[in-house]
Amino acid sequence: MGAAIDPKALRARIESIDKLPTIPNTMKRLFEIVENPKVSLSEIATFLSNDPALVTRVLRMVNSPLHGFPGKVSSVNQAVILLGINVVKGLLLGATVFELMQKAMAGLWEHSYACAVVARTLAAKRGIKDLEEVSVGALLHDMGKVLLIFQCPDDYQRLIDRAEVEEAVIGDLEEGFFSVAHPNVATWLMQKWSFPKNLMEIIGYHHKPHLSKTVPMQTMVVHFADIMVRARGYGFAGDAFIPPIHPVAWEKLGLSDDEINSTLDEMELSLDAVEGLQ
Repeated sequence: MGAAIDPKALRARIESIDKLPTIPNTMKRLFEIVENPKVSLSEIATFLSNDPALVTRVLRMVNSPLHGFPGKVSSVNQAVILLGINVVKGLLLGATVFELMQKAMAGLWEHSYACAVVARTLAAKRGIKDLEEVSVGALLHDMGKVLLIFQCPDDYQRLIDRAEVEEAVIGDLEEGFFSVAHPNVATWLMQKWSFPKNLMEIIGYHHKPHLSKTVPMQTMVVHFADIMVRARGYGFAGDAFIPPIHPVAWEKLGLSDDEINSTLDEMELSLDAVEGLQ
């Protein structure tokens, strides 16, 4: 596979991803939105008004089973009021990353969306209040894989091939070659974009939920959801291996067999909605 990539050089490349000619113009404009922690509702509305297709996709997401407003949200302004500006920024990123995910890895969008549905359901069962934050964190949890694929496509394809042959978790192979795994890579860009700390922890620690200090339960929920979707075999996250649930997450969440089974049933009912978002 060649020499390992220097992590400092890789970080510089990841942070300049908006310079890549393969990144859609809409995504490049969105970087400016998410980078600004003080972005206003009117600025978001202006950004969206220039891309009706993106408006349609965001509203489909808001009105899908991923959120609690089926058929009730008719405008982006209404979405911001209901969800909060940080969640809408995450939804904008999710709706735009959708295009990148489809190009980067077949099945990754479906995996991510299913994770968001499951995470929302699990969070509700555990009385977590900010369900939108959890679902957006789950939707974007594999964003680091997209970044690695766009910056190192050949190397990452070799990792996918190796994961299949060795029946390995691709995150372990990432660490061996890039010296970092996809959650760390996502954190680099989220820091540059001034992401809310809660979302940074959910995404950055979704494979190591015991390390989350600010939102441990939310992070454990996304961790659990990721593994449940892998076990269900829906979508594709780079490998077909089902990693074990972290013992701390298993203990703290304390989900019963009935709760797990009912969550899987709810996921099955929601999967058809993925088609409507494409």
